[in-house]
Amino acid sequence: MNNLNSLDLDFVRGQFPGLNNGWTLFDNAGGTQILARSVERMNDFLYNMNVQTGGSYDLSVKAAGALESGRQAMMHLTNASRPEEIAFASSSTVALQNLAKSMRSQFKPGDEVIVTVSDHESNVGPWTTLEEFGVTLKFWNIDPERLELSLDDLQSLLSDRTKLVAVTYVSNILGTINPIADIAKLVHSVEAKLCVDAVAFAPHRAIDVAALDVDYLVFSLYKVFGPHFAVLYGKYELLRELDNLYHYFYGKDKVPAKLEPGNASYELAYASTGIVDYLTELGEQVDGIGSTRDKIVRAFHQITLHENTIAEKLLAYLRARPDCRILGFENGSDERRVPTISFVVEGQDAGQIAKKIDAYNIAVRFGDFHARRLLEFLNLTDNGGCVRVSMAHYNTVGEVDALIGALEEVL
Repeated sequence: MNNLNSLDLDFVRGQFPGLNNGWTLFDNAGGTQILARSVERMNDFLYNMNVQTGGSYDLSVKAAGALESGRQAMMHLTNASRPEEIAFASSSTVALQNLAKSMRSQFKPGDEVIVTVSDHESNVGPWTTLEEFGVTLKFWNIDPERLELSLDDLQSLLSDRTKLVAVTYVSNILGTINPIADIAKLVHSVEAKLCVDAVAFAPHRAIDVAALDVDYLVFSLYKVFGPHFAVLYGKYELLRELDNLYHYFYGKDKVPAKLEPGNASYELAYASTGIVDYLTELGEQVDGIGSTRDKIVRAFHQITLHENTIAEKLLAYLRARPDCRILGFENGSDERRVPTISFVVEGQDAGQIAKKIDAYNIAVRFGDFHARRLLEFLNLTDNGGCVRVSMAHYNTVGEVDALIGALEEVL
């Protein structure tokens, strides 16, 4: 077994065939590489049990079991209390749009919803649609200097009319982890509900919906080493209260199917089991004892330690450049950040920087990353927005060295 603080990169990189395409991939916040085992399970479903669920015949029963195994896997990944708390969607954007539609009848004119200026638009836009029904939208802004959300600011926004707060777990630009458990306590103190976008968090840390006490949480599986698919978690009793999005005869208790109009993709749900199996195997390399959940937590401990190392290597270089402004915490070992690193360079266009890096077969990205409200708030929409280097645990120190070398020549 490995040392608790080591990550077997040979094993890790061997699980991702896409890493052998000649590129160094630092655009992982846009989408990670997919596990070979997830692709294999997708093919297994399509070749060997590609039928509709609900039938009495053997293949249909197997197909239903494959779908259920996907819910079970996501239950372990999120630490949900039961598989029925997991609904699938084609993307996190669609999952949040579905959630907003299914909550519509719970709002009345004069109710208030709080969103943040630092969120991806997927967790802002759906809630703005409630304004046409008389709901008031309030924005929770970040401190423009510290680039953090303040709990005191949230407290001042909350009222007895607040029905929902929507917040990101991690900003997909700043890489900052927000104190979700503390936010949940404040939100619940006024009997409101909390919806968390965990897309930028899920590849880097273990999600624990029970410890956080969130009401709803969304993340994308294609950013957690799986297929282009997404998960909506909700507390079971709250899912029962949601409006039905499917056929009229789907009753309130038909959870989560009533939130999956047209049915979930069976093959993608089955492919998602590969994510949990991989993390479990990674955790077993440290210690084979314990539950699936225990092993997932151990895997993410290893992932975090490695990601801190490679993030700090890049951040140390950027900190030393007087012409560079890092957006977010500047230390890679800070427990409040993930290795999604955005920066701007004085007098230079972010798009031009990224395009010059392309020539080194290194993939980075530039722009606003659909968090346009944040860059508008920070007055950073000119000059192509910001450059983003988003790392995953399969990236290596050598790859970071190559990026630093390229930046030295480009900047």
